[in-house]
Amino acid sequence: MPTCKRQRLLAAALGLGLLGGTPTLAAENVVFVTGAFRRSIPVADFEYLAETDQARGLLSDLLSLTKMEPKEVSKLLKAELAIPLVLTSRLLNTRLGEAILARVAKIIYPLKAPGAGIPALRAGVINALVAGDDKINAISFMQAYPVDELEVSIPALMNVLEKAKSISQLISFFSDSPLDGLRGDNKAAP
Repeated sequence: MPTCKRQRLLAAALGLGLLGGTPTLAAENVVFVTGAFRRSIPVADFEYLAETDQARGLLSDLLSLTKMEPKEVSKLLKAELAIPLVLTSRLLNTRLGEAILARVAKIIYPLKAPGAGIPALRAGVINALVAGDDKINAISFMQAYPVDELEVSIPALMNVLEKAKSISQLISFFSDSPLDGLRGDNKAAP
C-alpha cells in the first residue's frame, strides 16, 4: 500500500474521535526528548499553568531553568487562533498543508510512532477545532491530540526557534499569515 494512502488511513483512524464530537484519546503527557534524555510532563500541568499562571512539578523546574516567566508561557498556551474547520481541513489535505504538517511533524509527533506525525497532527488540529467551535490553542490541541504521549524533539524545536528572533515574532508570523484572506471575513490586511 502506498505511503500516502497508508497515512490517510491512519489519519482517518486517528480522527474517528470526530464522530462523537470529542476525541477518544487525548495526550496525557508531553515528552521532551534529546538523544537519550527524556522528561515527561503531564498535560494536566500545562492546563494548570494556563488556568492559574503558576507552574508546578517538573514544568516549574523547566521554566526556572530556562528563565521563562510562568505568566508569559500561560499566555502562549491560551493564545487562541480562530480558523474555520472546513477551510482548515481542506488546507491540511493540500500539498501546502502536507508540507506544513511535515515540518511540524519533525518537532511534534507520537512518542512511539514518529512516522505517524502527520496524521496525528492533522487529527489533533481537526479534533481541537471541532471541540473549540473553530478556535484552537495549545491546550485544546494537546487535549485533542489522538495519542497519549506527544513527543517534542528538543533539537528540532531549538532549530526552529533559532530561526525566529523571538517567540512573539514566531507567533506573529503564523497569526498574521496570508491565509487570513482565505477565511472569508473582512479582517484580512489589504
